[in-house]
Amino acid sequence: MPNFIVKTHRKDVVYSGNQIYILNKGLNSGKPQKEPFTNSFVIIFQNEEDAETVYWLAYSLWKAKFWHQSLCGSVIPFLRLPEFKKNFNPKVSEMILDFEMHQKQVNTLMLLEQKEQHFQKNLTLITELKRAILHSYYKK
Repeated sequence: MPNFIVKTHRKDVVYSGNQIYILNKGLNSGKPQKEPFTNSFVIIFQNEEDAETVYWLAYSLWKAKFWHQSLCGSVIPFLRLPEFKKNFNPKVSEMILDFEMHQKQVNTLMLLEQKEQHFQKNLTLITELKRAILHSYYKK
């Protein structure tokens, strides 16, 4: 089982080792990132492999809107650290029980993420080409 420490991220603190950040404010609460968010939790790991495994678990929970049930606040919803720990730790334990299936799903998610980025890049290029063609009408 991956060993990790979850705590609130502080702006000026530099963490050693491997870590991921989990957004804790807004409707995107629970979104994992490799770079720090302003309002986030930090999860610190012993090694890179555990960080990558838990990152994709957190990513799947965020995409499934798992954290919406735990949000507090009426104007700007937020996720509390004790609530996050209470729900996240059992999910990691559950994932470890069926690690082989989790690895297959992580590999599929990584492939789909790469395809999505490639598709977004192509859409950006198509938009730029359209803009260039339409801009040629203004030059005449």
